[in-house]
Amino acid sequence: MEPADQNDPRAAVEAPPEPPELGGEEALNQALELGQELFEQGTTLFDSLLRPWNFYQLCIAVGLVLVAILLRRLLGPRIRAWMASREGWPKWRMRVLVVVHRRLMPIFFVILIWLAVWIMREFTWPSRSYLLGIIAELATAWLFVVFVTRLIRSPVMRTLVRYGAWIYVTLAILNARDEAAQILDSVGFQLGDVRLSLLLVVQGIVILAALVTGARFISGTTAARVQANEDISPSMRVLVVKAVQVLLYGAAFFIGLRAIGVDLTGLAVLSGAIGVGLGFGLQKVVSNLVSGVIILLDKSIKPGDVISLGDTFGWINTLGARYASVVTRDGREYLIPNEDLITNQVVNWSHSNEFVRLDIYFGTAYHDDPHSVREIAIEAARGVDRVLSFRPPVCHIVGFGDSSVDYILRFWIRDPTGGLTNIRGNVYLALWDAFREHGISIPFPQREVKVLEGSSSGNPAGRLSIAMGANRHMSGRIEC
Repeated sequence: MEPADQNDPRAAVEAPPEPPELGGEEALNQALELGQELFEQGTTLFDSLLRPWNFYQLCIAVGLVLVAILLRRLLGPRIRAWMASREGWPKWRMRVLVVVHRRLMPIFFVILIWLAVWIMREFTWPSRSYLLGIIAELATAWLFVVFVTRLIRSPVMRTLVRYGAWIYVTLAILNARDEAAQILDSVGFQLGDVRLSLLLVVQGIVILAALVTGARFISGTTAARVQANEDISPSMRVLVVKAVQVLLYGAAFFIGLRAIGVDLTGLAVLSGAIGVGLGFGLQKVVSNLVSGVIILLDKSIKPGDVISLGDTFGWINTLGARYASVVTRDGREYLIPNEDLITNQVVNWSHSNEFVRLDIYFGTAYHDDPHSVREIAIEAARGVDRVLSFRPPVCHIVGFGDSSVDYILRFWIRDPTGGLTNIRGNVYLALWDAFREHGISIPFPQREVKVLEGSSSGNPAGRLSIAMGANRHMSGRIEC
């Protein structure tokens, strides 16, 4: 019986000694010696792979790869056609099938190599399938990592996690984690009382990434539940979500630093310096942040409210930590700093309710009956869409002008996000049609000219300007 350790490609790899705490030139020499040892061990590993049964196992693995590629080309189109016929299936199931279809070759390879390992262990010595078993474990672990990392939405983060997981599982299966850790730990330098090595950096990145990912998942789940709770006002929902995000991400950062051995007491001085810098150089930023918190607490505006600020009229789309996003009717999105919403006068059309009253002015001729005009105007406004019927329009006389009786028509709407100018225009059109139907006239300025006999100041003729209608003027000389 052939001993297992003779054909084990990892049998010749011995763990290098732990590097002592050295600095400068001695550390460089130690790293060079470690690299030379690794090169010698790599040469020994390559020689072990050329042994007869190890070489046979490598050939079997390559042959199984070729068979898996062939099966992918033969069965791939048929599986795709079968997937196309599953029209009634849910989207999540179809997405899983698409991911599986794209990984058919490694799936076939994993199935074939485990089948080969099982056959060889049944009919030959275990040592003659040892290398195939390692390759099967690696292929299975890599395939599992591929499927798990598909859950990560960010392509960049997915790629980093995938390659990092592949490296880790490879070192774990080959029992080379200690050697890799010693190599990474040998590359570093002393920073005060802390030795900063490549191993510490890698550990910090992994721990921080895991904690931030967990914080992101928890904050996203919490935000979805808070936003779905109708008992909480919209402004309080935004405040709760922001507070949870700051708490979770801050905790993830500090816990991650503490986990890799960073002394957090030194951050107290740094935080004090940052506070002084914020007070002097970032006053506007801090003011906007504080104003945002005040807006969320006093509930003066909330997402969905219709506001007017200067010449800007629109509805609040989102409330951020520094600004509020206001979308106007023409599709423009204004990013208004939170400080402006605190210090300036803001008209909130939907602060306590969504009802908005609009006023329009018009005038009719003196020979038209004011009672009839009021009734006709009210009925015309009632027939316009968006004008509320349970809050009926009203019409009042507001004065007697030079050429018309002046009226004000008031009506209510409950959807200011639909626009104000368009609803006023529709009511004016309804008044125009109703007045034409009932013979109501809308007057224009007119002038009466009286010609007096005689002249003044010895001037036998006087010059007189005559206004014809509202827009046409003419002058003439009248002799008496």
